[in-house]
Amino acid sequence: MKKILIVSLASIALMCASCSILSDVASQVQGLANLANCEFNLKNVNNLSVAGVNVKDITNGNISAMDVVKLTTAMVSKKVPLNMDVNVNVKNPTDKNAVLSAMDWALDIQKSQYATGTLNKRYNIVANKTSIVPLNVGTDLYSLFSKKGAEDLKKFASSFSSNGLSSDLDLRIKPSLEVAGQTIKYPNFINITKK
Repeated sequence: MKKILIVSLASIALMCASCSILSDVASQVQGLANLANCEFNLKNVNNLSVAGVNVKDITNGNISAMDVVKLTTAMVSKKVPLNMDVNVNVKNPTDKNAVLSAMDWALDIQKSQYATGTLNKRYNIVANKTSIVPLNVGTDLYSLFSKKGAEDLKKFASSFSSNGLSSDLDLRIKPSLEVAGQTIKYPNFINITKK
């Protein structure tokens, strides 16, 4: 009798665990389905600098002698680092939460790919809300400015509006979700629209 009770309890526990696992997988699949309904757009770009010089200073003509030295040194050393924080709006128009487990991204400047990366952070995109997903982007722009130098740099810097967006800058993303230990990615990159 005692053995039958132990086997019965073990069976019930296994069934409950299986139901819990199936429920969790179903919830994750629903989160992925809801992610497919989300709308992505580029909110803004902050902390934009080229070779350590704030791009707004270049655009406004408020460039100091030290900034000129930094830019000149970068060009001579053939390393012109671009750093920026890119904020992506993810709008969930559904009445159920969506889940973003990770996101591959690619940054294009003047229609050429300059940087790629992966954001490995989980985001819960709440139903009927917009969430911000920040990306820290860094790349080298030497090849972009190596032919015309300072003139192209100034033209690139002046392409940025007050919210940090630029007609020269495009972002593509490929969101993914983890379901039952397996990573499921969007089949193609999504071109992010600018608002």
